[in-house]
Amino acid sequence: MKHQAMNQQASTTTERKPLAVIKVGGDILLDEIQRSGLAQNILGLIADNWHVVVLHGGGPQLSAMQSRCGIEPRKVAGRRITSKEDLVLVKQVLCGQVNVDLVSVMQAQGVNAFGCHGASGKLIQAKRRPPINVSGGGPDPIDFGEVGDVTGINTDVLVSLLSTDLVPIIASLGMDPSGAVFNINADTTVVQIAREMSAELLIFVTGIGGIFEDIKNPASRFADLDVAEAKEQINKGVIVGGMIPKVEEALSLLESGVGTIAIVDAGDSTAFASIATGKAEFGTLIRKR
Repeated sequence: MKHQAMNQQASTTTERKPLAVIKVGGDILLDEIQRSGLAQNILGLIADNWHVVVLHGGGPQLSAMQSRCGIEPRKVAGRRITSKEDLVLVKQVLCGQVNVDLVSVMQAQGVNAFGCHGASGKLIQAKRRPPINVSGGGPDPIDFGEVGDVTGINTDVLVSLLSTDLVPIIASLGMDPSGAVFNINADTTVVQIAREMSAELLIFVTGIGGIFEDIKNPASRFADLDVAEAKEQINKGVIVGGMIPKVEEALSLLESGVGTIAIVDAGDSTAFASIATGKAEFGTLIRKR
């Protein structure tokens, strides 16, 4: 609603701009073609008069840094456990490496990117996750350490940045009122940003670039799914692994007013603009019908 209020105020003098919220995985940022394509795609949205907010992860970069430091990454049921020592590296990698590198790529290609993180202006508010039982994690609750769950988004900060035509590039950290910083899940966080900012479009940029009945067969791409069809593909085991929480989290947004959710790669510089017009030429679109 904050973004709507900004647009309503601005509409007296300028055209209302829709909002695209984009989540970029760390794997994408390791690929030069994908990095360049991401910048070109964002430029395409801006040229079509969209506001853009980007949230990024950095899992592969963090694992590589842990390896260099002789630290073995710890995961339970695919979920990362973050010790206090790990958190130091999380901050260094997400904010000091991935964020800076991504902002510099954006700026070099003409995107007026503004690097920040969840503690900046209390942008991503979080609380420590209590020990919880997780599927595949055994009978006992798992303590994930310095991991947080998002409790709120400071939309005023994002509205202010967008009003000056900056593109926020956000590292996925969260902070509680005491100043404690947490590692947070970027997929669930981007959904909350999209919801609280009343975004029209949510894009997950992944290396796979969509949902496929057979991952080895590009022709098996699902171009367009509705909510029931997406749930059916989860139940059938077509949507698997890390794609399941992305899709499940995102589906709830369709009930909150977000018009389209897309899973796509950034290799084609026209993909995002095409998706924004409702075409299903690239990736997989999930929307109401």
